[in-house]
Amino acid sequence: MEDKIKEVLDEIRPALQRDGGDLEYVGFENGQVQIQLTGACHGCPFATMTTKNGIERILKERIPEVTEVVAVNL
Repeated sequence: MEDKIKEVLDEIRPALQRDGGDLEYVGFENGQVQIQLTGACHGCPFATMTTKNGIERILKERIPEVTEVVAVNL
């Protein structure tokens, strides 16, 4: 499961990197994918929208076991 999640995240990463940001995969538990937004994405006012409307939507479409994506700060 984690390999599939990482594969999808790797497809998303270039779009974030073009805007000066990036993401790191943190973990997957009980349907929840945890990521850490970095670079320009960290602390950006649009970070929640990016996480929920972008990353979460794509992961849920491709991997039915994913129920939510949350951004964590480590």
